[in-house]
Amino acid sequence: MGRPLPLQPRNRAVVVGLQPVALIDHVAQVDWSLLQDIPGERGGSLRVTEEEVLTILEKVKEWAIRNHMGEVIKKLAGGSVANTIRGLSGGLKVPCSIVGARGDDNLGRMFQENLEKAGVDLSGLRVTSGSTGQCVCLVDEEGNRTMRPCLSDASHLRAEELTRDDFKGAKWLVLNGYGFYWPNLTEKAVELAKEEGARVALDLASFEVVRRSRTRLLKLLESGKIDLCFANEDEARELMKSEGLESPEECLEFLGNFVDTAVVMLGPKGCMARRGREVARVSAIPGIKAIDTTGAGDLFACGFLYGIINGLSLEACCRVGCCTGAGVVLGLGGEIDNSAWDWVYSQLQYQQLPVRDNLSKSSVLLRHESPQVEVQVL
Repeated sequence: MGRPLPLQPRNRAVVVGLQPVALIDHVAQVDWSLLQDIPGERGGSLRVTEEEVLTILEKVKEWAIRNHMGEVIKKLAGGSVANTIRGLSGGLKVPCSIVGARGDDNLGRMFQENLEKAGVDLSGLRVTSGSTGQCVCLVDEEGNRTMRPCLSDASHLRAEELTRDDFKGAKWLVLNGYGFYWPNLTEKAVELAKEEGARVALDLASFEVVRRSRTRLLKLLESGKIDLCFANEDEARELMKSEGLESPEECLEFLGNFVDTAVVMLGPKGCMARRGREVARVSAIPGIKAIDTTGAGDLFACGFLYGIINGLSLEACCRVGCCTGAGVVLGLGGEIDNSAWDWVYSQLQYQQLPVRDNLSKSSVLLRHESPQVEVQVL
């Protein structure tokens, strides 16, 4: 792997995202008949080779031809952190950058162009000789996804390549548990970000990550260097197994012992958040038909962080997160498209949440009503 090179001069970002591996998602909505031909169990994530990725994509194209459909595969920059950063930068106009590595191939250039279009600063994205990671995301008619990632030979960022300049001037560092797959990378990023005075937001990523990296995860939480932590219900249960606890409420209290703000995302049931003694529980926006749940947690985190950055109350942060999380499930992939952003902006306005002047003032509702979100403060 060649020496990393910066892409462009740095513009200081409010939020820096750490994504060790650039990733291109191949997203397609298919039916069960196709999924029966894909190796592995339906749902979840199973790592595959590049050859297997090409085979699956060919099966998708053949299925589309048999069913007299056009191009069904949507390609876009993927990865949890990239999804969050793209939403903050492109949709909510928060200056962001991403730190990581991409290959010097067509997929790497596609990753770069997609994030550049959203206004993300890529001066921290290294370009190395090698391939860019990719993931096939097959979505069924109910919005459930089956993922087949290929990362084994992908270009990736190493801990020793990080510098303080990657985080200089940032107010927040956003990272997730997938960084634990590389030795000392997450810990080094947190250390450098803290030296620059940034706060740190950690998403637990998946229950598999929690299971595999629980010792490192708990050590990092116990260090007191994580300011904000996101977990979904599955991750929360996995984290609490050895504690003999299972409920989201118990996990929220547990995480609150180590971080300033803890959030447990409950999918269609909304979310719970804790900051000190304050606890808020917010219902999800009703009446939403999910086309694809890819990126729902990532875009929830995007909205919640927007609220934190702008000094909103805990309840309001949750409500913004529910709006952005709902916005992404209206289409395929972990990106909110322009029409769905109009819907998100209209929701923020309807709920009388602060909307910055540089955000859209459109009131397009995408055939969805604007319901009142139920809020319970415990």
